[in-house]
Amino acid sequence: MAFNAIVDKEKCTGCEECVDVCPVEVFEIVDGKSDPVNADECLGCESCVEVCEVDAITIEED
Repeated sequence: MAFNAIVDKEKCTGCEECVDVCPVEVFEIVDGKSDPVNADECLGCESCVEVCEVDAITIEED
């Protein structure tokens, strides 16, 4: 089963919490916002969803 991390750029504050918590380095900060540059590596653990204080991240199953 594959997962896809999606970031709502309008909500994202660029706090880097998702970058720090992701065990497989899905996220990087690009232009001050989180960007799932390695989205195909997502494990679906939802650690990023839990630490995002502005609810800018969702995980969908492909």
